[in-house]
Amino acid sequence: MKEISVQELKEKKDKGEDFQLIDVREDFEYEMSNLGGLSIPLSGILIEADKVEKDKPVIVMCRSGKRSAAAIMQLEQKGFTNLYNLEGGILAWVEQIDPTINVY
Repeated sequence: MKEISVQELKEKKDKGEDFQLIDVREDFEYEMSNLGGLSIPLSGILIEADKVEKDKPVIVMCRSGKRSAAAIMQLEQKGFTNLYNLEGGILAWVEQIDPTINVY
């Protein structure tokens, strides 16, 4: 499974690179704090797989990296090859990039 660090994600955001960010946490988690990605909770990732881009890099994130890894495994079985797991999830983002974000 391909992974991307929070530093690499920040660089992509800062440069305005073309990629899709998908947050697979639950709605209440997303409402508390998010990085502006598309919210598709893990339980619905296969149902909403048509919302996942196929022609650009897709970075999948969650709280710590476990649910996003599970989402990627499910999507890869559907033929996706452009997926990257955000190492450490939003917890790593808060720790290394922006400590002002609320997480539980």
